[in-house]
Amino acid sequence: MSEGEEEGRQVQEVVAHVYDVASSGSSEGGGGGGGTAILHVNRFFKDAIGLGGIFHTAIQVYGDEEWSFGYCENGTGVFSCPPCKNPMYTYRESIVLGKTTCSIFTVNQILRELSWKWPGGSYELLSRNCNHFCNTFCEKLDVPKLPAWVNRFANAGDAALEVAENTAEKLKQAKKDIAGACKAATTYLTGASSSSPSNAHDSGGSTNSSLFEGTWLRSIIGISMKPSRSLMCSDSSDSSDDEKSEDERESDCQQPSGDQIEEKKDATQEQAGK
Repeated sequence: MSEGEEEGRQVQEVVAHVYDVASSGSSEGGGGGGGTAILHVNRFFKDAIGLGGIFHTAIQVYGDEEWSFGYCENGTGVFSCPPCKNPMYTYRESIVLGKTTCSIFTVNQILRELSWKWPGGSYELLSRNCNHFCNTFCEKLDVPKLPAWVNRFANAGDAALEVAENTAEKLKQAKKDIAGACKAATTYLTGASSSSPSNAHDSGGSTNSSLFEGTWLRSIIGISMKPSRSLMCSDSSDSSDDEKSEDERESDCQQPSGDQIEEKKDATQEQAGK
């Protein structure tokens, strides 16, 4: 777009002012330890490695005011202050995002609409903070959004929170599935699906189910303590073999020898001769 066309369409520069989330006295040593710590975090993650940090932002377009969003109990969370002069934070830098063709009247309408849609009580540190508001404002002005590093920490925290919530929901559902499977198994084992009356869910049914579970457990323990049938059979066959061998030995001992038979024959003949 040429300069003449820009002048004819009344374009206006849109600037984002970025602050470190620390009181303005922190950089001079007069602030609390928390603000100083945030300054160190931002200097390392943003200045040293370019990853991001913890920042507050505001948008300036038309006039000597910047617009941002914050928490309050009542009313809108949209507020304004002189550019780069927010006393709650430490000013860091300004970024020219582009030029808007919106007139000052249109910008005022946009701000009025945002004031209704962004009440102070809706503020959320990770999912609805000042940076989210500025991005929405930039969309309305038809200019590029804030650089990604400005809100990267909040986006990462919001994503981690969403993953944690999804994991908790999956664990809750898994617990329900396990409980349902256990109930179905108990119903199947007790034969409730075919033989239980229509009021199987009364106190008597639950008592019978509990008694069954105890009996079933005791029977399993009893089966595990009994010897196997094959071992019992082998033991009985061994004992019968032993008894048979003893009987054979006794019969062998009772069988007469050859001499005894001859003596019996001679005695029989003598008695016959007499």
